[in-house]
Amino acid sequence: MSFLSNFPVLAVDLKVGIVQRFGDKLDDEISLKSTQGDSLTIKFIDTATQEEKNLTTKELKLSIEPQSLPNKLIEERLILGDYGTFETAEDSAKGWQSLGIDVEITQPGRWQVWAKRSTYTTPLLKRLLLSGIQDKGYKDVYIETEILLEKPIVSFKIGNNIYKANYLEINSGRNLVQVRDGVKGTWRTYGGTFTIQPNSYGNYTLVNKVNIETYLRGVVPHEIGANVPMAAAEAQTIIARTYALRNTRRFQADNYEMCATTHCQVYYGLTGTSPISDKAIASTKGLVLTYNNELVDALYSSTSGGVTSYFEDVWNGENRPYLKSVIDSPQQVWNLAEKSLDSEANFRKFIALQNNFNETGRSLFRWNRKSSLADLNKDLQRYLERIKHPLQDFTTIKEMKIVDRSSSGRIIQMDITTDLGMVSLAKNEVRSAFTPPRSTLFYLDPFYDQNNQLAGYAFVGGGFGHGVGLSQFGSYNLARLGWSAQRILEFYYPGTKLEPLNSSIIFWQPLK
Repeated sequence: MSFLSNFPVLAVDLKVGIVQRFGDKLDDEISLKSTQGDSLTIKFIDTATQEEKNLTTKELKLSIEPQSLPNKLIEERLILGDYGTFETAEDSAKGWQSLGIDVEITQPGRWQVWAKRSTYTTPLLKRLLLSGIQDKGYKDVYIETEILLEKPIVSFKIGNNIYKANYLEINSGRNLVQVRDGVKGTWRTYGGTFTIQPNSYGNYTLVNKVNIETYLRGVVPHEIGANVPMAAAEAQTIIARTYALRNTRRFQADNYEMCATTHCQVYYGLTGTSPISDKAIASTKGLVLTYNNELVDALYSSTSGGVTSYFEDVWNGENRPYLKSVIDSPQQVWNLAEKSLDSEANFRKFIALQNNFNETGRSLFRWNRKSSLADLNKDLQRYLERIKHPLQDFTTIKEMKIVDRSSSGRIIQMDITTDLGMVSLAKNEVRSAFTPPRSTLFYLDPFYDQNNQLAGYAFVGGGFGHGVGLSQFGSYNLARLGWSAQRILEFYYPGTKLEPLNSSIIFWQPLK
């Protein structure tokens, strides 16, 4: 099926953070070079002379030097919440805004919601806000203070001269640049242009500005695979395009739009492109998935485990009507209306099923992963320390119990009893806290030592990832059965519409 039409397609460029924390370590290094017969043009303001310079070179090696500050610098952030995913952080941000507080979403490691720095500019304003919040009963908010005696600055050599700058623009005649992150990193070729720019965490981001269709050439083969059925590649292309355009708000705090990792979509530039993917991109050019004239939240995962999730099964936030729980099979292998998976007995029967699913035979369709009590303790201690939980100094887990499931079988709440008290984990935080689960679609089986003392738990479940929206391995099977890309998308995103990107379509509803 060809999707090509005479509809005008809206041209869009993306700003993608290729290296997000350049300068986090003093031995960080980024190398860039032009393709054969071309050169790089570097535009920057030299910090030594404050002069704007335009230089040409074939190769550029960027390194980091510590720059002493004439006076110590105190940086403070009022942190309102810490989350494993952007989606839940955004829902929290909306909650704070409803209280009249200006906020911004950041990603120093995990996703965080900060009181907006451009609004609360002084230590006094931050402390007044913190006091007011705590008076209303919010106890998990805090101010993080960092005293800086030096800051990193970007250093590079062209000819016999060494330059230092806080911001660089890097272009090439052919709009092709080769990039290597680190001394032993892989050289990759990218289309478009680059900037090195400061971020919110005291270091820098290497940002690639690239047309959306060129960007997809570096995404589709790495997300869905290079040699897949054409209909699966076309379906992946449409949702990857939709996902990218809807998610351009993710890194507003750092003045770019997307990252190049699994926190967004894997993006490797023009290295590793695939003829199948390129054909899928060309045949679906400009096509996006919408619901009520808004780009859908085109979430997808590797393996659903036989049943997809509602959005709210995994994250906090408003319901997406098109992200429903669907049995991932072309056959009637289970009736969710009659046998809801919020029942532990039904859930265990479902996980025992192996055949006639789209993902049957895949290694991550079903799994059983054991973890000793000692390893579970280490996992939980690391997690609680990262989120600054009051029980982070516990010694041992006494019991782990799933107390609430959704109708799709995903864990809504898991309680862990420790020697210091109870820790409750909600939804996807279960995966943030523990190593074994590949998804939140599992049950727990305790095992015991020779003295009948708790020795650990087996995590028995299915799927890999959040399980919301399209299953990539599921789409393989449907495509092999002869389903078109449009039919595959209608199966995983019921009620949505396939249409060319145009200026009337709403990308996303911004934070107020």
